[in-house]
Amino acid sequence: MSFAEPRFRTAERDVDDRTTIVAVHGEIHVSTAPEFSGVLATTIESGRVQLVLDLTGVTFIDSTGLSVLLNALRQVTHAGGRMAVVCSNPTVLRLFEITHLDTTFDLHADADAALAAVQADAEG
Repeated sequence: MSFAEPRFRTAERDVDDRTTIVAVHGEIHVSTAPEFSGVLATTIESGRVQLVLDLTGVTFIDSTGLSVLLNALRQVTHAGGRMAVVCSNPTVLRLFEITHLDTTFDLHADADAALAAVQADAEG
């Protein structure tokens, strides 16, 4: 028996020298978390610490995925940046609420609001 490859992809869009939007599509779990972690680490290490994670296209996230998000938040904060998360999927939002991470992450319903939040913070 073989399993299908996990559906997962990211797309990065640089807004300016310090700001990037990373759109994630598919599932973030134990099989895809290493790739996701690598994308985020590369982005942060390149100095793009005003980070918007657009999870609009995420259909599933597990504790491993949440761990990747927390690690990225820690790295961005340590580098003096800001991270905002876009999430509109009720199932994914519920996971943030259940784990009380809705108070840890700066959650937004759309990318424009999240981008405004990280850019306002960078200017202020």
